[in-house]
Amino acid sequence: MVAALALTALLALYVWLVAGRAVALMRTGEPVGVGLGVAFAVLPLLVLVLVAREWLLAVDVQRMADTLAARGELPVDELPRSPGGRIDRVAATEAFELARAEAESAATGDWGPWYRLAFAYDAAGDRRRARAALRHASRLHRGRTGEPRGLG
Repeated sequence: MVAALALTALLALYVWLVAGRAVALMRTGEPVGVGLGVAFAVLPLLVLVLVAREWLLAVDVQRMADTLAARGELPVDELPRSPGGRIDRVAATEAFELARAEAESAATGDWGPWYRLAFAYDAAGDRRRARAALRHASRLHRGRTGEPRGLG
């Protein structure tokens, strides 16, 4: 958490500096300077939106974890590992198939199976789909609906 806050603070400083340069370029009045200034002004705004989105997801993921922990349903990583610490792929695939079947048969609005599926995807090495499942769980947790994308 401290590292995430520190990196966010550094990013905020960087965004501030880039925004300052963008304003300085726009004030030149030169067409190229104004164009670059506008482009540099859009970039920090995009970064701020993306960082805010990630922080909101992190807060919701923590709330979901707290809820699951209180229910005694928080996923526990009990997958066998090699001496080097790598997860056994066969066991991860089996755990993933169970989690996917649970999520696919879950009641509409039940975010718990999607939360567990996200961690099964992660253990199976598919971080992109893990993130998509976690975002879907978060939408369900906040009361939004919609089909997850990219979970095939």
